[in-house]
Amino acid sequence: MPTIQIAEQAGVGSNGDPRPTEDHVLTLDDAVLLLDGATAPSPEQPPGGWYAGLLGKQLADELGARPDDDLGAVLARAIAEVAKTHDLRPGSSPSSTVAMLRWNAERVDALVLADSPIVAFGRSGHEVLADGRIAALRAAGKLYTGADVRARRNAADGFWVAEADPAAAGEALRRSWPRDEIETVLLASDGVAVAVDDYGLFDWHDVRALARAQGLHAVLEAVRVAERGDPHGARWPRAKRHDDQALVLVEFAN
Repeated sequence: MPTIQIAEQAGVGSNGDPRPTEDHVLTLDDAVLLLDGATAPSPEQPPGGWYAGLLGKQLADELGARPDDDLGAVLARAIAEVAKTHDLRPGSSPSSTVAMLRWNAERVDALVLADSPIVAFGRSGHEVLADGRIAALRAAGKLYTGADVRARRNAADGFWVAEADPAAAGEALRRSWPRDEIETVLLASDGVAVAVDDYGLFDWHDVRALARAQGLHAVLEAVRVAERGDPHGARWPRAKRHDDQALVLVEFAN
């Protein structure tokens, strides 16, 4: 069984005030789940962290009941069950990213929906499984307002995220690797991945090296130090001064 380390840290709300993290990490005997609930666009909606917690638990239940099922099918069932149980409707419900890692004696499977990447390190290098649709839309100026986000969420010309429509699971990105070729896997919410993708503080090899040498919280704190040096988002424009952070390090013994 691999060794699993987890580090989490809450960010702040859009108003700058502290609030509980909306990231959720769950571990099973043969899987790790990381979900990042999206901040609700209006106070009438339940928070994204509430939804991410429910969806994470449902995913864990589904994986426990059907450990060999296709990860996309597992995600679709979980989305449908949470939506049914809590009467959620597409387009007017909270949402969450999903990163799923599962392993057995033969292979390692991964699934990513929205911007919580998985990075697998092996004998021949590393592979980043990342859903770049949100970043591409932001770079093109197409997610400037909350209305833009709502219009393009789970739309053919937009981005896909877990919400109330199980069809979103079919848009997830997936990879499988032979088990004996994988040494380490990282899972990260975008509050950590931003250090690589936007801030340019590290590459993923640096993240792994720092996590191994000084612990996972050293990675999280390095991001915070950079953000405290840019408190008003002049260098790195962002909706919140500090986002929630979640980082998981899975070390396979080969």
